[in-house]
Amino acid sequence: MIAFVTKSGVLTATKVQDCSKSDTSKPCNAKADEGFSIELNFPIVSVVECDSMEIPSIPKTLNGLSMVKVQKTATSGDLIVELASGEDVASIQPNFDELEKCPGRGVIITGPAPTGSEFDFISRAFCPKLGINEDPVCGSAHCTLAPYWSKKLGKQSLVAYMASPRGGRLDLEVEEESQRVLIRGPAVTVMVGTLLV
Repeated sequence: MIAFVTKSGVLTATKVQDCSKSDTSKPCNAKADEGFSIELNFPIVSVVECDSMEIPSIPKTLNGLSMVKVQKTATSGDLIVELASGEDVASIQPNFDELEKCPGRGVIITGPAPTGSEFDFISRAFCPKLGINEDPVCGSAHCTLAPYWSKKLGKQSLVAYMASPRGGRLDLEVEEESQRVLIRGPAVTVMVGTLLV
């Protein structure tokens, strides 16, 4: 486990064996050096209502798709835009100039996954104001999305998919009592370096 001291408090990243939490009848056979995920332990970020002036007008990005609900995160003001389906989320062709004009730090677009898929919901995260047009797999967005969909679907263990061009699966656990979200998924190495202490 590695602990990070951040503005949000102590956040941890733990290497865990990739075994299903739901099937406790089978032993976990993953070896220490294969079949593992990284589990992040983050605080829940709640959503609050938007003022009508904050609701974005993003016709080029939505291309005729209607918004089911628009809220924002309580901390950074990221907009949470819910669409009718995950297929709609995946098919969006974002107009980054348009998204950059939206209030808040970024725009998270989400919708329910297709019936019969292995996922509960699908999302994409855009933050052109910070120089990140689209986050391939955004952990911090799920600090809000996990409790949001947990309440909507009535379940605390969820499986999400980020439908960016790279894409990625996230296994989520919402811990209401401790107000934490456990985000688990395979890690992708994007940089290697040496730290001298």
